[in-house]
Amino acid sequence: MKKSGGSSFKFLSRRQRKPRRSSQTNNGTPELRPTPNPLPNPALKPSLADRRAQRNRSKSKETSSKGFLGFLPKFGKKRPTKVAPRPAPKMAQVVEFPRKPQRPSLEELRSKRRERAPRKHALFSPPDNPIRLPRPRNRSQVALLYVIRLLILGVGLAVISGTVLSIWDPTTRLTAGTNSSTVVTDTAPVVKEDPNQLPLGQELASLKSQIQTLITQNAQLAPSVMLVDLDSHAYVDFGAAEVVPAASTIKLPILIAFFQDVDQGKIKLDQPIAMRKDLVASESGEMQYQPVGSKFAAIKTAVDMITVSDNTATNMLIDLLGGSDALNQRFHSWGLTGTMVRNPLPDLKGTNTTTAKDMGMMLSLLSRGKLMSIKSRDRALDIMRRVENDSLLPKGLGEGATISHKTGTIGTMLADVGLVDTATGRRYVAAVLVKRPRDDDRANLLIQQISKLSYQAFNQQTTSVAAPPIGKNAPKDETLGRSQIAQP
Repeated sequence: MKKSGGSSFKFLSRRQRKPRRSSQTNNGTPELRPTPNPLPNPALKPSLADRRAQRNRSKSKETSSKGFLGFLPKFGKKRPTKVAPRPAPKMAQVVEFPRKPQRPSLEELRSKRRERAPRKHALFSPPDNPIRLPRPRNRSQVALLYVIRLLILGVGLAVISGTVLSIWDPTTRLTAGTNSSTVVTDTAPVVKEDPNQLPLGQELASLKSQIQTLITQNAQLAPSVMLVDLDSHAYVDFGAAEVVPAASTIKLPILIAFFQDVDQGKIKLDQPIAMRKDLVASESGEMQYQPVGSKFAAIKTAVDMITVSDNTATNMLIDLLGGSDALNQRFHSWGLTGTMVRNPLPDLKGTNTTTAKDMGMMLSLLSRGKLMSIKSRDRALDIMRRVENDSLLPKGLGEGATISHKTGTIGTMLADVGLVDTATGRRYVAAVLVKRPRDDDRANLLIQQISKLSYQAFNQQTTSVAAPPIGKNAPKDETLGRSQIAQP
């Protein structure tokens, strides 16, 4: 601070205030203005006061940027990290790779190929064709060439097919076939046989009317009848599609399923089968009296099921073949529509069902060997010939005839189905199932009479047979006993 004038003082800062800039001086000459923000001189070092002022300014900036908490001290001040000097770059080493060999020219490749090629021998190699064939140069010529080739090929195929047809001579064969079919038509109607259906030809009206007369005489019986001649395919259908209780005739399709598994190797004939307690059945058969756990051979079980209609043996075979559901699926695959196993035997209520048409179809397939092998078919027919109950269909057959059949009896149903071989060598199917009042013996006599009429018709006898009487005027047959439930 300096004194100026009398008593007035003039405050001066360290840095003198700059004079006002004016464009002219007192004498009228333009005044040179100093350049703003002159570059600092690096040679001059700032004084202590300048460094303190600079530090205060930086602190004030930091405080203003941080807000009202800028006055709080900082903790953990970072130390300046020392930066290691970069090492001097090493000189890159130049690696020389071997140069790629130069690709041989086309002429060199051709010369090497000629050297490797085998030399031609005069005896084994064909001579070179000196004549060069012209090749088509445009698309039209190529298309014409392909058309010519196709024409040549078509002419060749036509010649070959004509030669084959001339050798075969179908006109003569067709003529011969027509003549033979005419002869067959004169003798018997031509029938197209379906392997899964019952082949039917012409219905025998005379035989059907005779059976109708027998049924009319006793309205309390309701028979279902299916008769088919397997040679001429003549038939009689009287309510054959009606679903009725099967009784013991259900054992016949079970026997066929058994031999099918024997043919497939699933069951052996001497395979032992144990009798469980839940499989023991009453009424018919002798196995029920054996101790539980007894074992029987598979073939013996099948024989007892058919010959003496053993219910216990039937239940054992149903269990061996997979149960009722598996058997029903197999019956359906044969084309049987009404044959089903719903309950084990004895089926006193008649829940196991079938139809006369199903039984006729099954016996026809069995006779033709469609359901099993020929060896198993012969075994099955032999077992069916040994059925002990011969009081129904066998009573109506003539001398010299044989029958393979299966009977079925419950209180309200009496049935017998089988294959009949006549004395003249013809074979026909007979399936007769009669619904009746409980234990009515007239059903036995009706089946015998239907069997007698059908045998006479299919055995080609010329004499007509009168319908025998039924009812009170019918002669008594001492061989007929009162039927028993679930007996064969």
